[in-house]
Order: sequence, then structure tokens, then C-alpha cells
Amino acid sequence: MGEYSKALSFYEKDLEIRQKTLPSNHPSLATSYNNIGMVYNHMGEYPKALSFYEKSLEICQKTLPSNHPSLATSYNNIGSVYNNMGEYSKALSYYEKALEICQKTLPSNHPSLATSYNNIGSVYNNMGEY
Repeated sequence: MGEYSKALSFYEKDLEIRQKTLPSNHPSLATSYNNIGMVYNHMGEYPKALSFYEKSLEICQKTLPSNHPSLATSYNNIGSVYNNMGEYSKALSYYEKALEICQKTLPSNHPSLATSYNNIGSVYNNMGEY
């Protein structure tokens, strides 16, 4: 546990290969950016996490339908960083975008929908609004 530098090293190698071999808007690049963002988020390096998550989101927005579940994942990830940073209004904004996509595209008992509700509840809890 906590082998963030190792994880980062492998994810960066992955990204380097994909950048050399894939078009700049390829969904696999979004996955690579997302993975690196996740490591930085866990490390508490929030500005770096946001940078990578936003690159992932940008690719998803350009290449996927506006209601695609991967977009919801990107919104949730960015919301998570803002929640961790204590920027609750920004976190809510991103979490609500994710929820909207999930409500439109997933069955009412889907686990991703539960995750969206949980994320929003977490922000209100962190704000002391319960």
C-alpha cells in the first residue's frame, strides 16, 4: 500500500507509449490521464490531479456522446478533488453533472447512481449540512 511513486512511474510509461502511438483525442489517452490523476489525488497533490483529470475530461467531451457514462466518471473524479480540497461548491457542481448523466442513462438501481448520490451526500456532510 502507498506505492504511489511506483504506480505513477508505470502509468507515465503507459501514457508515453499511448501518446506516441494514438491520436491525441483517443479514449485510451483519457484513461491514462485519468489513472495518473487518480494517483495524484490519493497523494494529496490536488492541482496535479485536476490537471490530469481535466485532460481526460476534455478528450471524453470531444469524443463521446454528452450522456456517456465515462463523462460521468470524469465529472465524479474532478468533483472528488474539489471535495478533498474543501471547495465544496465546485465539487457539488461536478457531482451533479455526473448524477444527471447517470439518471438519464442508467437503471434506477445501478451502483454508479448510488455512487453519485453518495458523493453528493459526502459534500453536504463535509459542509456540515445534514
